[in-house]
Amino acid sequence: MDELERIREMKKEEMLRSLSPPTGPVEITDGDLVNLLAKHPLLVVDCWAPWCMPCRMIGPIVDELSREYAGKVVFGKLNIDENRLIAQKLEIMSIPTLLFFREGKLADRLIGALPKEQIKFRVEKLQQDGR
Repeated sequence: MDELERIREMKKEEMLRSLSPPTGPVEITDGDLVNLLAKHPLLVVDCWAPWCMPCRMIGPIVDELSREYAGKVVFGKLNIDENRLIAQKLEIMSIPTLLFFREGKLADRLIGALPKEQIKFRVEKLQQDGR
């Protein structure tokens, strides 16, 4: 395989990965939230920080839900310590905070470490309200 063919194959694989929906939470930064909102009609953003114990408690729940809703709802994680601009713009005052976006607009917000059932209820509501 020559160099040009190898580059074509790499680009093809890259494009296919970008077209398929994520099967786990995507990492969100200051620079890419706008693109994610445009690309995914239903997006749930987990605003967290590594030092936050309640954030660590709901992290595995967000991971589970992202697998359960793969292809339907995209989940993302926003480290507010590393991405202060977007955290400030979204008015994150307490963590953990879950933000529920529909068609690029904030539809709902949950604050605090809540059980999986309550978070799942809000995800279901996000899906139903969009129909």
